[in-house]
Amino acid sequence: MPLPPRTNCRLLALGLLLGVLNGCSHSEPTPEAAVKPTANPASQTPLKTAVAKVEPRPWRTSIRSQGQLVADEASIVGAKVAGRVAAVSVDLGDFVHQGDALAQLDESELKLQLTQAAAQLAQARAAVGLGPDQADDSVNRENSPVVRQERAVLVEAQANLARLMQLQERNAVTQADLETSAAAVAVAEARYASALNAVDEKLAIIQVRRAEYLLAKDRLEQATIRAPYDGLIQTRQAAPGSYLSVGDAVCTLVRSDPLRYRGTVSERYALSLREGQEVLVQLDGIPEPISTRVTRISPVLEDFSRALIFEAVLSNSNGRLRSGLFAEADVVIDSQSEALAVPASAIIEFAGVEKVWKVAEGTATEVPIQTGRREHGLVEIVSGLNAGDAVIRAGADGRSGPVEPTVTSDNVGG
Repeated sequence: MPLPPRTNCRLLALGLLLGVLNGCSHSEPTPEAAVKPTANPASQTPLKTAVAKVEPRPWRTSIRSQGQLVADEASIVGAKVAGRVAAVSVDLGDFVHQGDALAQLDESELKLQLTQAAAQLAQARAAVGLGPDQADDSVNRENSPVVRQERAVLVEAQANLARLMQLQERNAVTQADLETSAAAVAVAEARYASALNAVDEKLAIIQVRRAEYLLAKDRLEQATIRAPYDGLIQTRQAAPGSYLSVGDAVCTLVRSDPLRYRGTVSERYALSLREGQEVLVQLDGIPEPISTRVTRISPVLEDFSRALIFEAVLSNSNGRLRSGLFAEADVVIDSQSEALAVPASAIIEFAGVEKVWKVAEGTATEVPIQTGRREHGLVEIVSGLNAGDAVIRAGADGRSGPVEPTVTSDNVGG
């Protein structure tokens, strides 16, 4: 059965389309399509750059520490005697010398107590016959009136006994009279010893009155509260009119020359720390570190932090440093050690990974490294490079590929 003309036309169009597609799939590639570049021509051009050779360099071994500056002395100056504040002579930030008056208490009651103690001392001295200008130890017990009287009674009793004993040899005295005389001698000796003891008691009372007088005098002197050393007033805690009990604070005094750097090192370095080791203290706002020495080391480690506390003294004669400043320090534990180092400019960092462009046989490759301390434009290499390796100085300008060194330097810091 013959197909309709419309159907024949559709079949003819489908056949022509299939032929065209089949011809395209077997067509030969053109010369332009066959040529594909294998590399960027610019990358084959040698990079002209400065290269530094890595060699062991003198590099002091040090321990990093954190701490703060503390005052050499800090005292809460209080009242030694109770009383009402009459005047306060200092305020925040004032500098005082040792012995300067900080505050004054009311002295009226203290003066009366001193007068009373002086009168009681004079009374005790008069009881043993001491004049105003005589020393306490100038008293001779034997010259005391009471002692002289009892000594005379004793001498008389002893003479009577001796006379009766002579009469006894001629049987001119009874035994009873002799015993009575002997008893009288014993009584006189006891009264004489008692008189000596009474004088010693009065001399002891003089010492008691003397001590009371000196205490009253000291209390009057302590009514003026003075600075125990040169320093600065940190806080003032008293005002005129307030009543101070014994020990109440008047002000807080600090001595800021010298200051102490008080820092810590971890437990792993505790046995490496020694007195006399150099300490380089770095403070914000001061470009150069301050050199000092370890002066004190705690005998024990902190229980919770497992850190060892040490101190180093810093001179502060010009007063530019302040107590409480945060500081970092390097404690030099070996000044003769060496380390590999590269210029800081040779190191590139991305996503926390540090790398350098290592040059070997005229070709630069990117090498990851681990770094340590940084000092004077140099960075210590902990791992990733060996002695004799070369690196591109300007790491930010480096790239993989051939390198033509313009300058090769052994001085990594140059």
